[in-house]
Amino acid sequence: MTSLFDRYRLGALTLPNRVVMAPMTRVRAAAGGLATPSMAAYYAQRATAGLIVTEGVQPSLVGQSNPGTPGLHTDEQVASWRPVTDAVHTNGGRIFAQIMHGGRVSHPDTTGMRPVAPSAVAVPGEVFTPAGPRPAPVPKALETAEVPEHALSYARAARRAVDAGFDGVELHGANGYLIAQFLSSSANLRTDAYGGSIAGRIRFAVEAVSAAVEAVGGDRTGIRLSPGAGFWGAEETDVPELYGALLAELAPLNLAYVHIEATTDEDVLVELRKAWPGTLVVNPVFPMGPQQTDKAAADHWLGLGADLISFGRAFIANPDLVERLRQGLPIAPDDQSTWYQGGDAGYLTYPAYRHAA
Repeated sequence: MTSLFDRYRLGALTLPNRVVMAPMTRVRAAAGGLATPSMAAYYAQRATAGLIVTEGVQPSLVGQSNPGTPGLHTDEQVASWRPVTDAVHTNGGRIFAQIMHGGRVSHPDTTGMRPVAPSAVAVPGEVFTPAGPRPAPVPKALETAEVPEHALSYARAARRAVDAGFDGVELHGANGYLIAQFLSSSANLRTDAYGGSIAGRIRFAVEAVSAAVEAVGGDRTGIRLSPGAGFWGAEETDVPELYGALLAELAPLNLAYVHIEATTDEDVLVELRKAWPGTLVVNPVFPMGPQQTDKAAADHWLGLGADLISFGRAFIANPDLVERLRQGLPIAPDDQSTWYQGGDAGYLTYPAYRHAA
């Protein structure tokens, strides 16, 4: 039986365990999308994870979704990330940057620019802005000739990530952001080569991943997916066929991994496991739901063939999560009110477990 605490070879990296820290938005970046000393401390505290995947990092200004998030599209941003990657490596960790283009999940008040998307279809409801939630604007539908530029933005950010000391990158293809918008049958109403059929809807994802692989290598490139999730109104049809076709196109690229959220039926996910020849990371609980991933859920998915298990919320309040899981220690609860409030409270203030004297 595979154990959560077994070593695992991931590309050129040897992971000391199979625990992955999942990407989580924390909106602690400084003005200009710069990483901060507090961010370096936060990730370094959690360096016992087999692999850390950062919060979503925008590959361009128009790709920024939320206020207060970091970027990887300027030299200053690259320089600001180096102390973060150095701190994680000094503490013995490994860290990938998650590259996240928000697409239509953005607002001019955040970026100064009109959001772009596969089609001129607004997100239902509101999006985050510096002044609080605001109705989502209708995005600019990308012209066919403009689409490759946005696919290439992931590659440029990947190259900058490696320059900043990251061990690799994860493309955010999940949760209703740009790649997921192209996969969606409700957000993508295109009739050109990037829409319509399954082959059309997966094309942007394949081009973005292929560009990143060409920039930094397959062994440094992963992608996160959320089959059937429907976040931000990006609904999908033909989920098993859509994701089966996508994985078939990605398989020859020899990626570091595919990271799948448990957002559809377990039997569909098990079939996707069988269809994917490489490393599979599974996040076993529905994102933003009330549950946290625990050891039982991790063991269940290792038994179903997952290679690595990602933990999200449990890492917020438990910087020593790996040791707590190993020893069966209590998992501390997190304070949801501090997720996005900024500052170090609820960010750097959660202690490691203290044994009674």
